[in-house]
Amino acid sequence: MSLRMKAIGALSAATAIFALAAPALAQDVAVRGEIVYTMAGEAISDGMVVIEDGIITAVGPTSDTALPDGIRVMTARVVTPGLIDAHSTVGLAGYLNQPGDQDQLESSSPIQPELRAIDAYNPNERLVEWVRGLGVTTLHTGHGPGALVSGQTMVVKTHGETVAQAVERPLAMIAANLGTGALESESKAPGTRSKQMAMLRGALIAAASPEKPDDGDGPATRNLQHEALREVLNGNVPLMVTAWRAQDILSALRLKEEFGIDMVIDGAADAYMVLDELREAGVPVILHPPRARQYGELENASFTTASTLSEAGIPFAFQSGYEGYVPKTRVVLWEAGVAAANGLGTQGALASITSDAARIIGMEDEIGTLEVGKHGDIAMFDSDPFEITGHVTGVVIEGVVVSENPR
Repeated sequence: MSLRMKAIGALSAATAIFALAAPALAQDVAVRGEIVYTMAGEAISDGMVVIEDGIITAVGPTSDTALPDGIRVMTARVVTPGLIDAHSTVGLAGYLNQPGDQDQLESSSPIQPELRAIDAYNPNERLVEWVRGLGVTTLHTGHGPGALVSGQTMVVKTHGETVAQAVERPLAMIAANLGTGALESESKAPGTRSKQMAMLRGALIAAASPEKPDDGDGPATRNLQHEALREVLNGNVPLMVTAWRAQDILSALRLKEEFGIDMVIDGAADAYMVLDELREAGVPVILHPPRARQYGELENASFTTASTLSEAGIPFAFQSGYEGYVPKTRVVLWEAGVAAANGLGTQGALASITSDAARIIGMEDEIGTLEVGKHGDIAMFDSDPFEITGHVTGVVIEGVVVSENPR
C-alpha cells in the first residue's frame, strides 16, 4: 500500500473541517513553454499544458493541443511541475527569527508526537510567499529538529489565506530526531544515544499496549501521544527520522525492523557510508541541502551524495531543512542546482524536487508531474531552471496564477 493511501486512512476528524474551507477560485489557464519537462516522460519541445478548474486537462505539443475558447495563455522558455520541498519548517519557523514566530520546536518534553503542525502553521508567513515566488508550490512542513520526537508534519500548498485552504495532508509523518542535536543537558534525558533509542522504543511499546480504564469500569482515558504513535505502528503514516551520522541511521533502521514500521530517513549526511543497508531496508531519504553548513553532525556532508544515492538506486528528494538563523530557510531549487552540477544532472535534479519528492511524501497521485488529472501546479523559467542567472517568471497553483514577477 502506498504512503499516500496510508496517509488518507490516518486523517483525523479535522479533515472534514478543512474540506469546508472555501478554496481560492481556480482559473482556466494554459502555459506554453519552449521546453516542457513533464517529469512523466521525455521533455516536450514547444509544449502546452492546459489547466481547467485547477486540474490539468491536456499536455502535449502546442501543434496538437486544442485550447478552450478565451483561455489565458502564459509563455515561458522552460516549464516544469510546481516544485516540492520534501521537508521544511516554513510556516512554523518565521523569517523574523523571534520567539513569536518560532513554533517548530516545543522544548518542554523530549517526546511529543501529539503536537499537530496544523495548529502552528501560518499560511501568511513571509517565508511562504518567498519560496512560492521561487517556484515552490508544495511544502512538507512541520515540527523540526531539537527533540527526540518533536511532533507531526503536514503537506500544504503555498497558497491560501488560512491553513484550511492550504492543507493537503493534515498528518503526513511523525518527526523523530537522533544524534547529538536531540540530546539534553544538565542530567536531563536523553543524555546519550542509547537513552534516545531506549526512550523511543519505550514510547512505541507503550503506544502498542491497549489503554486501560482509570477505575476499571469507565472508558479509557485518551492518551494523545499514544494515539499519534499508533498511526505509525498501524502503518498509516511513516516515522521520519532525522539522522545525520551513519551510526544513527543504522539505529533507525534497527527500529524499523523491530517494529515493522514505515520510515523515511531525513538529513543523512553519512548516507553514502550505509548504501547497502539503506537499499536493503527499502527506506527513502530526504537528503540534507547540499549547501548546509558542513560542521558537527554534517561534517561528512557532500555535494555529491545525491548522485551517489541515485547511482545506488535509493529513492531521495531534496529539502530546505531547518535554518537556526536568518533567512530561516533554504530554497530547494538552488540546492538541487548544486547537486545537478555535481553528478546528478538536470533531469535527476528536477526529479528530486518534483516527481521523486511527491512519491516520498505520499502525494504522487496528485502532484509532481504534468499529467492529465493532476493538480495544475506549474513553475516557469526564463532559462535552464538551475542557471544561476535565470529567474522564476511565473507560478501557478491549482490553476491560480500566484506569481508573475521574475525572481
